[in-house]
Amino acid sequence: MSTLLTAAQDGLKIDWTRMPTYNTIMSLAAGVGLLLVVALGYRLLKGQPVVPDGWALAFGALGLLLFLTGLHMTLTWPLAGQGFPFDNIIFGEPALGFGALLLAAAFFLWKRGTALDAVPDRQRTVATLTGPISLLVLGLGLACFGIAAAGWKYTLFAAPPEEPISGEFADHPMLEASFISGLYVLVGIGAVLFPFVLRRPRRPLVWIVGACWTIAGVAFLLFGALNYFTHIGLIVNTM
Repeated sequence: MSTLLTAAQDGLKIDWTRMPTYNTIMSLAAGVGLLLVVALGYRLLKGQPVVPDGWALAFGALGLLLFLTGLHMTLTWPLAGQGFPFDNIIFGEPALGFGALLLAAAFFLWKRGTALDAVPDRQRTVATLTGPISLLVLGLGLACFGIAAAGWKYTLFAAPPEEPISGEFADHPMLEASFISGLYVLVGIGAVLFPFVLRRPRRPLVWIVGACWTIAGVAFLLFGALNYFTHIGLIVNTM
């Protein structure tokens, strides 16, 4: 990254044909996915009615976006061509994991969602069904902590001066590194606590998970939307 920033001072040029970049839509989908998971959890905890087909459509669309882009990034490393190989791990693998989870949830809600209304204790049934997969959620949470630590140590998220808005802070690489790493920490906290919330949905733990994922979801959504401008600007400025 420091080499790239040094090159940027002399006029950074990037061969974009060798580095397809689509973490914009990944950020949007991840943000919306986190918000919808919190919203569905709130409805289940409050005993509010749930329309399974609607949630299946939402989770299915978001899961497909994240799974396909995450799978492509994980297997092909498209961001390695111009000096950003670490971004394939940072963005690709969490997107792949989250996308797979959303697709699994969408499939269940589509096939069995209406049956949940017939069980006497819907909350306990959902917790029992989600218990085994919650270990993967916990693992992804630990991975988020690792990504955050790497972001802080190596200032991986610093934008070059050619990128609009974010590039204004190119001389302060730790600022953006702290912002993105902080988002991964929030997601990680919620994910690590998720299995414990399923076992005992006590108010403090539920509130912490919901707050962490809501804040991170809003941030990823807005940051992804902003990046449509900043990334287009970066492409224009470095062609």
